[in-house]
Parts: sequence; C-alpha cells; structure tokens
Amino acid sequence: MSGELEAFIEYIGVIRALSKKSVEAYKSDLLQIEELLQKPLIEIDSASLFELLGRYENKRTLNRKLSSVNAFFDYCYKNHFTDEKTKLKLSKIPKLLPKFLSYKEIQNALKMIDKSTVLGLRDYALILFLYASGARVSECLALRLEDIEGEWLRIRHAKGQKERIVPIANIAKEAIDEYLHAMPKERVFVWANYQGKKLSRISAYKITQKYLGVSPHVLRHSYATALIIGGADLRVVQELLGHASLLTTQIYTHVQKQDLKETVDACHPMSKEHL
Repeated sequence: MSGELEAFIEYIGVIRALSKKSVEAYKSDLLQIEELLQKPLIEIDSASLFELLGRYENKRTLNRKLSSVNAFFDYCYKNHFTDEKTKLKLSKIPKLLPKFLSYKEIQNALKMIDKSTVLGLRDYALILFLYASGARVSECLALRLEDIEGEWLRIRHAKGQKERIVPIANIAKEAIDEYLHAMPKERVFVWANYQGKKLSRISAYKITQKYLGVSPHVLRHSYATALIIGGADLRVVQELLGHASLLTTQIYTHVQKQDLKETVDACHPMSKEHL
C-alpha cells in the first residue's frame, strides 16, 4: 500500500470517523487498483483508471469504485500530495422506479397473521405501522412509548437527527394499542422481540419478508405511493417522509403520471379512437 493511500485510510477512519465497514470498502477498492496496475494510486493517470474500471459491467459497482478514487484524489489535492485536481465522471445510471404494494395486497397479507399470540399481534401492528406512517425501519425500531401521542407520532431519531411529527391512521393505532396491552409494560421501545428486548433490524426484515415477501422499506414506498395516487401534494409527502430535498420525493411522480394516464384512458371518449 502506498504512503498516500495509507494516509487516506487513516484520515477517513480517524478524522472523518467513518464506519469500519465503509473504511474497509474504500481500502479494498483502492488497494485493488494499486495491486492490479502495480504502482501507487497517485501516479496512475485517468486513462489507465478508466481502462481498468471499464471492465466492470455493473454500473453501480463501477460508480462505487469511481467515488472511492475521487475521494482519494480530493484528499490528496487538499493535502498538497498532488497539484492536479482529478475528478472522474460517474457513469449515468437509469433511475429505478420504487417497488410498492397496494393496500389490497397488504390487507391480504395481514389476514395470514395469527393474532391469538403476542408475536402475532406485534407482527400485525408492525406492518400496519410501517404502511400507515411511512417511517424508515431505523425510525420505526427507535420508536419509544412516549413518542406515540394520541393519533400522532413523534419521530425523534430520524435521518440527520431531525425530528418530525406525523399522523397515524386509527386502524394502525388500535393495532399498536392491542399489541402494547398484551406485552410486558416495563420497557422503553415499542417494538420488542420474544424476550422483551428491542427488536432488531434483521427481525423486522424477517417479519415483512415472511408475510409480504418484501423489505420494510417497500412499505415506506407503498405509503408514499398511496398518498400520491390519492392526490397528496408532493411537498406534503416530502414533509411526511422526512426528505431533506424535494428531488428525493420526486421519484414518486411516475405513479401520479401513470394514474393520470390510466384515468384518461378509462374515461376520455377519444382514448380508444383510432384514425
């Protein structure tokens, strides 16, 4: 490993305090390039880098490696290891439309849950909660008992340490109340495992996968999609989801456009006419 690369790895691990997983990802990507081209990364020209990285057909993998290279060169430029400000252009990736479920699909899945057990009540309430609130799974699992205030949720542990308050449907609130009534009272977090301890992200994934065949995040998409189809303003959806930028929320506009098209096709007298 070159000295510059070693310094960069120490910088992102100590100064920027990135997670161990992130540091290892940067190290793996950049060290692999040095080993394949058999020279310090700082001495490798852009043409050689593109030739090497062009072997990756998966554009997301390619962009991850390009991002690692750009972060390294940005560090080198700012610390005067090089006089050139190198920035490689990322590959354009087509936007993927978010996967979502209809309310009917969710209702059918809920019918499969045995609510005669405490864990069944929990699974039923958890699925309804995710669909009724649009919360991220991390926000869901961090929910404390005092964060439920009547028909409102105070989401304190949101991305970026921001706080937001969102309403929750009566049916979801009733399911949560029924579940909480059946669980031991002495605990901090709403969602618990069979031992009464805080539910893990893996367990939440297993619950939604078991009944719906999707991750918890798909229920967040389903929540947003249902609001858009119902005519909700995009900025209101942005606030409910806790998106910092409206651009992030705009991925759901394709649903609105599709719904408008289907309405025109079904209702307009000229929709089925041909010349």
